[in-house]
Amino acid sequence: MTDDGTLSEEAVGRLADVVRLQPTKNKELQDQWGLESGSEVHQYLESALGDYYYRDDNSLIRATPEAADLVDVNPGIEGGGADGDGVPTVIRVPELEARVFEVVADHDERSESVVSVLHKIRAKFDVDPPVNDVREALQSLRRKGVVKVVYRTVPTFGLAAARDDIDVEVTDF
Repeated sequence: MTDDGTLSEEAVGRLADVVRLQPTKNKELQDQWGLESGSEVHQYLESALGDYYYRDDNSLIRATPEAADLVDVNPGIEGGGADGDGVPTVIRVPELEARVFEVVADHDERSESVVSVLHKIRAKFDVDPPVNDVREALQSLRRKGVVKVVYRTVPTFGLAAARDDIDVEVTDF
């Protein structure tokens, strides 16, 4: 932080990395920032970004909601997305969201219901998640800008862009 309590240009850039990469680990930030050790990352986070990050129950580094507002970056997505700048090129999501993304109707196919997506997940992955979890996963993907909603008798869902245009990285959260 600068003497007047604002973040330096470097700190804002690094905070944007924390928001974009979250949930993340010291090693990932170490590589991103070109630092020598995880200790240096921890020291930097504490000294420069202490008010803008926290560690979750799994000790993963996450940005506060204020941090995301400050740097105007969407968490867990790269290259466009929910801010109206187009479809992201990379999203970081939990396993269920990755599975939903894999089976939901492609951008040029007819959109489908939550129940239809649930049946596809059951068939492809031999798992039976609760329908509400699938609904929440679809809504989360919608907020990230990779799934669109088409309202018919019930809301239906489909990808906002070609599946191959978006890389999905599965996280531990």
